[in-house]
Amino acid sequence: MNMPNNFRLASRMGEIAPFHVLEILDRARRLEAEGRSIIHMEIGEPDFETPPPVLAAAQRALAERSMHYAPALGLPELREAIAGFYRSRYGVRVDPSRVVVTSGSSGALLLALGVLIDPGSRLLLADPGYPANRHFVRVLEGVPVGIPVDEQSRYQLSATSIAAHWDERTVGALIATPSNPTGTLISHEALEAIHAQVTSRGGTLLVDEIYHGLTYGAQVRTALEIGDDVLVVNSFSKYFNMTGWRIGWLVAPPGMVEAIERLAQNLFLSVSTPAQYAALAAFSDDTLDLLEARRRIMRERRDYLVPELRRLGFDIPVEPEGAFYVYANCSALCADSFEFCSRLLDEAGVAITPGVDFGHHRGREHVRFAYTTSVERLREAVGRIEAFLRLG
Repeated sequence: MNMPNNFRLASRMGEIAPFHVLEILDRARRLEAEGRSIIHMEIGEPDFETPPPVLAAAQRALAERSMHYAPALGLPELREAIAGFYRSRYGVRVDPSRVVVTSGSSGALLLALGVLIDPGSRLLLADPGYPANRHFVRVLEGVPVGIPVDEQSRYQLSATSIAAHWDERTVGALIATPSNPTGTLISHEALEAIHAQVTSRGGTLLVDEIYHGLTYGAQVRTALEIGDDVLVVNSFSKYFNMTGWRIGWLVAPPGMVEAIERLAQNLFLSVSTPAQYAALAAFSDDTLDLLEARRRIMRERRDYLVPELRRLGFDIPVEPEGAFYVYANCSALCADSFEFCSRLLDEAGVAITPGVDFGHHRGREHVRFAYTTSVERLREAVGRIEAFLRLG
C-alpha cells in the first residue's frame, strides 16, 4: 500500500527491528488453524497457568473493591509485599519507598532508561541479548552499544569488556542474569566487579533479574546486595507465571524515585489495579510452594533437552543455569538459522527462534529453544527435528 506523500515515519523506526519470534508464532498459529500439529518452543512464556491463589485474589478484589486508578508508583501494600519478598528470599532489606510497580518488566526498563538516557547517550549491552532493550534506548534517542559475547565469557558482559567500550558519552550498562537468550548467570563476584567498573566512571548499573527464581542448582543473590545505587528490574511474568497480567517492578536508588514517579505519571498514569491486587497473592506460601514445584519441572525439561540437542549436532558449549532457554549453535547443521527455523516450522511443525532476533553477533549461526512445554512434547519435538535433519 502506497503512503500519502505527506506521511513520514520518524527516522528512528528504521532501526527498530521486528520481533522475528512473533512472526514465527503468527505463522505457527496459522498452520495450527489449518489443522497442523505444531510444537511451540519459540515464545518466552511459561506454559503454566496463573497460580490459583493469584486468580482467587483477583476475583475477590473485583467483587469487593473499587477499581479506580492506583498511585503511579503502585499500591502501597504491593510495594510493601515486594520489599518483604527481598527480605524473606534474599535477606536484603529494601525500603518500600524505592519499589516502583510497573506495566511488566518492559515498563520498568522504559522508566529506568527514561531517567538516564539523553539524546546521544550510550548504554552498553550484551550481544546477543533481549532485543527490546536496545530498541528502548534507540526510541529515547540514545545509542545502544552491543558488546559481542560468546561462550568464553559465558555470554555475559564483564568488567573488562565494559572498560574497553566505555567513553565520555556512556551513561551505564545493562546486564541480565539469568539472561535471555542464553540462560547464563553472572556470579556475584563478577557483578561486584562490573558495578565497581561502572560506578568508578560515574555511570549507572541496571540489572535485569526477571528470571530470578528460575535457576537450577546455582545459588542466586540479588544485585541489591551490592548497593543502593543499582537499578533492578523484575517481573511477575516468568517465575510467577503471570505473563498476561502485565505487571512487574523496579527497585530504584532513593534519589531517582521522584523523577521515575513523574515519568510514570505521564507515560502510564498507573498500572492495572486488578493486576496489582492479584499480584499480592504471588508471595503467599501456597503460591510459592507451587512455583517451586514448577521450577523443578523446568529443570527436568532442561536436563532432558540439552543432551538431546547435543546428540542431534547442535553445539551448546555453556549449559543454561536459569530461565527456560537453550541457545545453540546450529552452523554445523545449516547455513542460515533464519531459513533453518522457517523450514523446521513448515516441514516438521517445530517452532523455534532464530538468533538474529537477539543481536548482530553471529545470530545467523544460532537458534533459541524455549523449553516451555512438557517433556512429552519435547521428546516429540526432538523426534521431529531428528527426522527433519535426516531428510536434509
